[in-house]
Amino acid sequence: MILAAIDIGSNAARLLINEVKKTSAKKPEFIKLNLLRIPLRLGMDVFSNQKIGNERKKMILNCMKIFSDLMKIYKVEHYRACATSAMREAKNGKSIVKEIRKTLGIHIEIISGDEEAALVYESQAAEDLDKNFAYLYIDVGGGSTELTFYENEKMKYKQSFNIGAIRLLKNLVKNEQWKEMKNEIKKNIVSKKPVIAIGSGGNINKLFSLSKTKDGKPMSTSYLKKFLKETASLSVDERMEKYDIREDRADVLVPALEIYAKILLWSKIRKIYVPKISVADGLIHNIYNQLLKR
Repeated sequence: MILAAIDIGSNAARLLINEVKKTSAKKPEFIKLNLLRIPLRLGMDVFSNQKIGNERKKMILNCMKIFSDLMKIYKVEHYRACATSAMREAKNGKSIVKEIRKTLGIHIEIISGDEEAALVYESQAAEDLDKNFAYLYIDVGGGSTELTFYENEKMKYKQSFNIGAIRLLKNLVKNEQWKEMKNEIKKNIVSKKPVIAIGSGGNINKLFSLSKTKDGKPMSTSYLKKFLKETASLSVDERMEKYDIREDRADVLVPALEIYAKILLWSKIRKIYVPKISVADGLIHNIYNQLLKR
């Protein structure tokens, strides 16, 4: 079975194509066939002007045409396409979604922050983790941050905050918003068990790669803080050269890691796992789980 997920975020759009194979074991095997990321940067328009400009609108339409053609080439049987923070806030977001559906036949859902958080968890990253711990999922995007807290395999708390890397980059996050997040964390991320973080998003994945931490092992928050301190003093061009990263990653890397650092400080967490999970992975699992119910 070939499944596809389209995630239209505030910084980039992603197409993930997976083949799902049933194995003799209980769990199906999800095999990645293709992952394409296009840096649309919708948040650059929306968070300042509340709408998507004509240039980025053309980019979205061209991007969706490429995604549509790839899904045909791979003979995708089922797909789900979702847009998050930037498209939620864009005054012309719904009209663009209608145009894409009319011209390309791709149906895009504009989902809430809560749905976004649930999709990240649906990739089942915590399934094999130690039940002696509680887990805080942290998903930092360009426009929003989703927190989901699990204890004893049950969700205890979830919340979406309009604090994201692009918003922070453009100085659009107010002190009141930071205070709200801090108070929410202090009040709700509480457990008698030790709490471990699970991070998702392109920036924390990039940091994990740079840290040389082995897959499946946690990265220390002290490394994150040290890296952030060193990198914050560099210009975007210097970051690009030093870490061999694109401009659309170099400019948001520091603000994204600042968000992680504050959350980890306020929740008193010392370790963070960074499995390769994303909204797109969650969408693939969501599609598969819905098909099983038919």
